[in-house]
Amino acid sequence: MRLYFSMMLMVVLLLAAENLSAQVDQKYRIGMVFTPQISWLKTDNNSADNGSGLFGYNFGVSVDRFFTPNYAINTGLTINTTGGVLTYGQGLLMNIGDKTELLKKVTYRLKYIEVPVALKLRTNDFGRLAYYGVFGMSAQIGIKSTDGNDNEISDYVRDLNTAYHFGGGAEYSLGGSTYLLFGLQFHNGLNDITKHPDFRDKAILNRLVFNMGLIF
Repeated sequence: MRLYFSMMLMVVLLLAAENLSAQVDQKYRIGMVFTPQISWLKTDNNSADNGSGLFGYNFGVSVDRFFTPNYAINTGLTINTTGGVLTYGQGLLMNIGDKTELLKKVTYRLKYIEVPVALKLRTNDFGRLAYYGVFGMSAQIGIKSTDGNDNEISDYVRDLNTAYHFGGGAEYSLGGSTYLLFGLQFHNGLNDITKHPDFRDKAILNRLVFNMGLIF
């Protein structure tokens, strides 16, 4: 249900952008973003514990489509390197390479293609500074899943992840239409990203993201 709601909300935001942009002058801003982040997994099964967080990063292209001077739909396409650690009290049987191992601590190192859709509210410029806030959803398609030793574990990770996110920050003018962007966002996972035939839980991926970018 949450996955369905997430996808429907993203479609509604895109359709709203199309409708509003048809009524006013269109304005696009394209930027390159690089976002260091701390991510962690949170499980609802008492037989497992949430482990330590992992440092990762997200980089790619960001697009703002303004439908008024202070409101925009933000989207883009990025490569997201993320993950987390879970500790299983009774251990977890996993096929690693050509062996079956009973693991109590599993590091999930994940790589996704991510597409966010968010509403962005931006102030007018105050000197060289402008401030913004964002709220939206993101869909992530898995392209690589490994453990802490770089062994393939894609059989135990779902291909699709969704999340909602919110945050804010500032843009610093470098002259003309060029801005340096920096801010902070929290991403809260909505669906279970792990799968195992002998262990039932819901493990969501959360992230604290430090936004940095250059807008043209």
